[in-house]
Amino acid sequence: METFHVVPETQHNSLVAAAYRRRGYSAAEAVQGARLCAEASRHGIRTHNGLKALHLDHLFGSGAQGCVPKVKIEKIKTRFRGAQVWNANRKLGQATGYAAIEAAIKLADRYGVGMVSVDNAFHYLWGGGYVMDAAKRGYIAYTNCTAALAEVVPFGGKFPTLGTNPHSWGFPTTAAIGYPVVIDWATSVVAMGRVQQLAREGKSLPPGAAVDEAGNPTTDPLKAKYLVPFGAHKGYGMALMNEIIGAFIGGSLPTLRNRWSQVTEGEKGTCAFFFQVWHPDAMNGGAFAKGRSQSENVQAVLADILGHGNEGCMLPGQVEAQAAARSAKNGGLLFSEAEINAFNEIAAECRQPRWKLNELKVAV
Repeated sequence: METFHVVPETQHNSLVAAAYRRRGYSAAEAVQGARLCAEASRHGIRTHNGLKALHLDHLFGSGAQGCVPKVKIEKIKTRFRGAQVWNANRKLGQATGYAAIEAAIKLADRYGVGMVSVDNAFHYLWGGGYVMDAAKRGYIAYTNCTAALAEVVPFGGKFPTLGTNPHSWGFPTTAAIGYPVVIDWATSVVAMGRVQQLAREGKSLPPGAAVDEAGNPTTDPLKAKYLVPFGAHKGYGMALMNEIIGAFIGGSLPTLRNRWSQVTEGEKGTCAFFFQVWHPDAMNGGAFAKGRSQSENVQAVLADILGHGNEGCMLPGQVEAQAAARSAKNGGLLFSEAEINAFNEIAAECRQPRWKLNELKVAV
C-alpha cells in the first residue's frame, strides 16, 4: 500500500497561492486557484492537484499566452434571461470556473435552470470540483470544457485533433446516500494528468491508453505522446461533443488551442467552458410512486440499483467521498513522497518554506 504524508491544508494553500502570486496573479485569483487544488487533493484527485495546475499555468498559462493575471470577465449581452455568455479574457481558469458556477446557481434559483457559456477561457482544472460544490448545496449541475491541448486521436484516425475534453455531472444525493453522486471523466482512456502522475511515481500506463510519437501503443508514460478515446467510438463521440459546444460558444480550431506559435493573426487558441445548473424543484413532476417525496424517490431508485445482489457495486462519487473522509480523519491533505518533492521544487521557485518530510505525519 502506498504511503501518504499529511500536509495541513493551510500550509498547502499558502504555498500554492504564493506560487500564483509570484506569477503575477491577484490575491483573490491565487486564493481561488489554491482552493480548487485543495479540493482535488482532499477528494483523491491526484491528476488535477496543485502540481498539475501550476504545470499547466507554466506551459500554457501565464508562462505562455493562454492566461492573463488580473484581467476582468466581460459579460456579453444576450436576450435570454436564464443564460449568460462571458468573455473571460484569459482569466485564471479556477477563478473563472467558481464565478461561473455561482452565476449559474443564481440563475437556477430565479428561473429553475441557468447556463453560463465562457469564451476565451483558460483551463479550469478539475470540473468535478465545481459540480460537486453545487450538488452539496442542493443543485444538479453539469460542466464541460475543451481541454488545453488536442492530444487525443479520434476513433479510426491517426492524428490528435481532440482534447481529453472532460464531462462532469453532480447530483444532490447526500440525503439519500451520504454524499453527492459525481460523474466526472476525461473522454480519453486516461487523462494526461494521469500520465504525468504515473511518470512521477515510476509506474506504467494501462494497455490501450496511449501511443508514442510514431503512433505505436505504449504503456511507458515517458514515451506516451498521444492518447486514445475510451470506449472507441463512444468516447470519441463524447470528446467531439465538447468541441462542438465550444465551437458554438466561440472556441476555434482544436489543433491550434494553446499552441501559440502556430496561432495566426485573427485565429484563437483559447479554451471554452459550458456550465448548466438546475434546481430539482424545476423538474419535479409531483407524481412519485407510493406518495414518496422527490428526495425519497431518489433514495428508492438508488437503493433498487444497488439491490438484488449489487450491494458491492460502487456509485460515482463514492471514491471521492471516501478520500475526503480519509483526509478529514488525518487532519490534512495527503501526498506521496514524490509529490512532496515536486511541491518543494515549487517552494524553491517562489521562495517559500519547504515541506520537511520528517516533520509530516504518515497518513493512516
